[in-house]
This record gives sequence, C-alpha cells and structure tokens, in this order.
Amino acid sequence: MRLISLCGAALLACAGPALAKPQLPLTEGVSQVRHPAWSGNATIYEVNIRQYTPEGTFRAFEPHLPRLRRMGVDVLWIMPINPISKKLRKGTLGSYYAVSDYGAINPEYGTLADFKHLVDAAHKQGFKVIVDWVANHTGWDNVWVEQHPDWYKRNAAGELEGYNYTDLSTGKKEVWADVIGLDYSKSAVRQGMIEAMSYWVRETGIDGFRCDVAWTLPVAFWDEARAKLDAIKPVFMLAEADTPEMQHRAFDMTYDWVLYHKLIDVAQGKAKAADLGKLYTDPPRRYPAGAYRMTFTSNHDENSWNGTDRELYGKGADVMAVLAATLPGMPLVYSGQESGFDRRLKFFDKDQIDWGTYSRAAFYRRLLALKKRHPALTNAQVPGNLELIDTGNPAVFAFRRVTTGDRVTVVTNLSAGPVRVAVPGAKPLALPAWGWSIR
Repeated sequence: MRLISLCGAALLACAGPALAKPQLPLTEGVSQVRHPAWSGNATIYEVNIRQYTPEGTFRAFEPHLPRLRRMGVDVLWIMPINPISKKLRKGTLGSYYAVSDYGAINPEYGTLADFKHLVDAAHKQGFKVIVDWVANHTGWDNVWVEQHPDWYKRNAAGELEGYNYTDLSTGKKEVWADVIGLDYSKSAVRQGMIEAMSYWVRETGIDGFRCDVAWTLPVAFWDEARAKLDAIKPVFMLAEADTPEMQHRAFDMTYDWVLYHKLIDVAQGKAKAADLGKLYTDPPRRYPAGAYRMTFTSNHDENSWNGTDRELYGKGADVMAVLAATLPGMPLVYSGQESGFDRRLKFFDKDQIDWGTYSRAAFYRRLLALKKRHPALTNAQVPGNLELIDTGNPAVFAFRRVTTGDRVTVVTNLSAGPVRVAVPGAKPLALPAWGWSIR
C-alpha cells in the first residue's frame, strides 16, 4: 500500500485529460447555508463518551484531546449528553437517544461544569464541538410528558405509544418502544425545541449539532432553527438525513449513505469499481452546490448493528477509508477505528473500547493531513472538482480532485489481487491487493 502526497509538477503529471471524464453532475441549485469559515477542509470524529474510557465521563475523555488533535481531527461530534429515561429503558443503561431532560446533563458522564470544561479545553486546542441532539422523540419519562402532555403524538385512542415510522428505504414499519414522538404540527413544540437547543449554545459555547433522524421532522422547522441558532453564533449543523432539501437553508452536511453502502458492496464482491463511478456520473440525488456530505466507513449505528470494519470490509478496510477521505465530503472517524477495534459495541450497556496500541492512528493521521494540505480536497460539492479517470482496468477506481492551483489524483485497487495500472502522464503503478496511490 502506498499513501503519497506530492505537490507541484509531479502532481500535474499524474493523469492526462484524455482519459478523464468531464465535469460530473453532482449539484443542483446553490446552497443558501453559510458554512462556518473553518469547515471547508475540516474532518470530524464521533465520540462515544460511555464506551471511551473505564469511567465513561467527560473528564476521563479529556486527556484524549491532544492525541485526536495530532491525528488531524477538527470537529468533535459528542453523542447525546442529556440524561437517559428510566421508564421502558433498554438494557442496563438505556439508549443514548431516549432523552429525559433536554436541559440537563447525563449524571453518568459528569456535571454541567465538567461538560463546559471539556468544551473549553477542546476549543483551546483548536477543536470545534457539536453535540448529538434528539429532536424527534423523547423517553417516556421526559419532563415534558408532565409539563406539556399535549406536545406528544397520540394513537387513535388518545394514548401515548412507542414511536413508529416507516423506513423510506425498505418500506418496513419500525417501532421504537422506549421512546415517544413529539408532534411538530404544534408551534409550541417547535419553539420549545429551538429554545432547548439555544440554551446549550448560549450556556456552553458549543459550535453546533448533529441532529438525530432529522429526516423525520419538517424541513421548515430545521430552517427556522438554523436561523435562530445562527443569531446566537454561527453554528455547524449535521443532519442524519440524505435529502437535498435539508441543505438549502438548514444543514451544512448530510450523510452519504449511498457511498457507505456501495463501499461495503465493493469490499464484499457485490459491486465493482465501475459501480462506484456511477454514483458520480449518474447520482441518485443531486445536492446544492456548496453542500457538504459526510463520508464514513463506520459510526455508532453501523458498528453496533451492522458490523465492525473487519466484518464489513475485510482486508479492504483501509482502502475504503482512503476513498471516504478523498472523495467529495467530510470524512468521519468513529471512536475506536484508529485502534482497529474489532467488536460491535453494545448499545444499551457499558462496553468499553479496547484501545490497544492505536494501530491505525498513523494511517489516519497521514490521511486526514491530506485535507489540510490540499484545497482540492474540499468538503463542498463543487462543479468541476471531481473527474473520473478510466484506466482500462475493471478492478481499479481512479479519480482526480481539482481546484485552482491544486489537484490530487487517487488510484485504488478494489480487488484481492495485485494489479499494474497505466495512468496517462505517469509511470505505471504496481498496486498490491486493496492498495492505493495518492499523488
């Protein structure tokens, strides 16, 4: 495997225009979101406080900040910090996403003062901090159930029931028995939620939110929330969603689930390199110019419910991380990936990450550093920034990222055997199984 970053004349010679497909149809319209200035080439890291340390607290996590900063992380996405409901709780500790009080801190993690200390320490080291926010539903014993019983969805009999919805991708109905849904047809609910979010920005100085199942709520609510939060301070907003309308006014970034699933299919032999190319030559959805997509190979949901890196990608885990970091979007690293952690973390119980020797930290450090050195690796959807390269080898996926004064060429071998790749304007490359070159 080779991870190479070259500049100047050598970079210009990596691939010739004859075999590069022209500007790809990635965008439609222009995003009205004003991204924070620091976000253009930033990288993001998801922090699972419960499982990060033996203590599972903010204070115990804090000593890891210098290590993560050296690794190249810019944004810390901290999973929900609010107390967890006890009524109908799953497992021994419950779901992070069954909130009992939007205005309080989970006592298992520490105090409000501890959280403020973490945010301040992170800011001093150059991080931005966003917190996971669960606006769609609450736990059964959330304080709002007593204070505002009319804020909740009810069944035909007028009773509260577990939150149920139909998965848009599968058509299957799901029921989350440990949470109940809020009724966003009511103005009081929308205003109450915006005020709850505003409290954390004002009180702790956080830099934004990752919004859980954001796609289940009206886009108009998120548009209003973003405007009011930005009036306090410019925020960064990540939606657990992949619909383009979320990125016209409300969110800086959405999930690139399509890429994630295609990377798994390629690693497992269910798709080929050409299928990756089709995501960009014939995209299933087009996003506003300037929008960010979050690219990833794992997160808390995928690890716990779908599999570890080794399960999903086998020996192709590293090359898939390379693609997630160099294709358009902001790359995410999940807690434990830098150690090659190979266990599905329990979702409702204590299950500490075994950090070992941080065996993949140097890999991620080199990879994330590319974002800082190369403006061409912008997080934004920019017309003309991505060109695919046809090498004539069906096992190879190659592309170029281009901006004024900078270009990066990525060549990947998406097969279990070595290949020799002819790239116009450069010497032939010999890539091992699941190998790559970045020039």
